Amino acid sequence: MSQEAVKSAEARKPQTNGLTTIGLDLGGTKILALAVELPSGEIVARRKVATPRHAAATVETLYEAAMVVATDLGYLPNAVGVGAAGLIDIDGFIRTSPNLPDIDNLSLREPFAARLGVPVALENDATAAAVAEARLGAAKDSRNSLYVAFGTGIGGGLVINGQVYRGAHGFAAEVGHMVIDPNGPVCGCGQKGCWEQLASGNALGRLGQQAFLEGRLKLAGGSDRLTNAEVTGELVGREALAGNTTALGLLDIFSAEIARGLANLTNVFDPEIIVVGGGVMELGEILLSPVRNHFQNLPMGAQHRPRVPIMHAHFGEDAGAIGAALLAAELCELA
Repeated sequence: MSQEAVKSAEARKPQTNGLTTIGLDLGGTKILALAVELPSGEIVARRKVATPRHAAATVETLYEAAMVVATDLGYLPNAVGVGAAGLIDIDGFIRTSPNLPDIDNLSLREPFAARLGVPVALENDATAAAVAEARLGAAKDSRNSLYVAFGTGIGGGLVINGQVYRGAHGFAAEVGHMVIDPNGPVCGCGQKGCWEQLASGNALGRLGQQAFLEGRLKLAGGSDRLTNAEVTGELVGREALAGNTTALGLLDIFSAEIARGLANLTNVFDPEIIVVGGGVMELGEILLSPVRNHFQNLPMGAQHRPRVPIMHAHFGEDAGAIGAALLAAELCELA
């Protein structure tokens, strides 16, 4: 990005169409930057760049992504938000992240704010997504909602009585690391049998690999050119959508694991609504329908409590960046 373009963005033209803020989603492979007009939630500028391989470059890459969007927008807003994977503490540090290399104990909020020259809201990415869904998306009519993202791993966010729940240190809602099966697969966090080892995209891939090795999963177009490692959760999902009966059976087993974790969380938090997002949920009703079927009788006293709807996230992969923009808007209002 040229210095002239940066200076142009930093000129900050007057905001005339309501409040517009920038939100960034810092993920393991990409940084998504959005300019979001509020209160409509309309995305007015978008850019995506690769996440740097080293922590030292993270602040600079975030800055460049924000400034490219600011250039498209025509000004730099009065605050910027970031949603990042991992344990984000209340002091603005990423204490650890399973998907970001060399990132432990990275001070992000203050250096990024200094680089931009405006305040920065920093939040866990799934919590930011929960904010987007609670305020503008699938849970906007509820005061108590649970958001769960099913992707390579599992992340979560909680809104209780209309307020984001962060816990004592900012680490709340790491729902993917509930231990469901203490004899299960080893998780990246070091525990065995975490929920994300049983109900994430990687977990669906392992189910597919086992069935493939045993000769039960026959793939469309033949399987002679595939190695077992190439049987991914995405591939199993495509086969299920194509009507492969074995893949559909695997999806049913997988959906039961999803439902079990959601029932545990329902017993603890009693949400009005559960919103599910992440790449795995792009399968749609072919996955959501069996999840709902397995879930309906699992929460304690299911027959005596109101039904908890399980809804697909409204914003999809944009939810984290939109939520970060909403949190940045709060900083603008406080300024």
